[in-house]
Amino acid sequence: MPSARGLLALAPDRLYLQAMASACGHDHHQSSGLAGGALAAELAAAEALCVSREQRLTHPRRRVLELLLQSGQPVKAYDLMAAYETGAPAKPPTVYRALEFLEKEGFAHRIESLNAFVACRHPLSDTEEGGHAAAFLICDCCGATREIEPPVGGALAEQAIAAGYAIRAITVEAHGLCTECRSA
Repeated sequence: MPSARGLLALAPDRLYLQAMASACGHDHHQSSGLAGGALAAELAAAEALCVSREQRLTHPRRRVLELLLQSGQPVKAYDLMAAYETGAPAKPPTVYRALEFLEKEGFAHRIESLNAFVACRHPLSDTEEGGHAAAFLICDCCGATREIEPPVGGALAEQAIAAGYAIRAITVEAHGLCTECRSA
């Protein structure tokens, strides 16, 4: 029986990353998500953070977060549905409700340009509210995605306050080529 990680890697709906990689004509690195103790520790931290916020990390929420963490890269919702359980894909409302919760609580981000989701590697503490500013470096060749702290977060927030706005979230998506694809 293939692991969930294997199911995500083989899912036919995940062809967007395969198409990106095949367009370059060179071998690509495989991003490694979390596994074993690191995965268990991240899930335990998420559970503890939910408890401190008086939220519940239900089985569907935990499973979707686990799949995102295992992937280590953006995953489309339908790939999450297919990998949810071996032989029995999850229903769309189950996965979309879990993703909505994970985004709201700061455990995941939606990458609009890819129409995919990725686990947040900078979750909020139990004293922070709302989302944090996030930026993603997205390789147009292999699809590798890296989350960084955007330098515009603080300056933009200050300008928004001066203009009377309350920013709910800041997400920047930058497309280009990763180091490995640039040097290939």
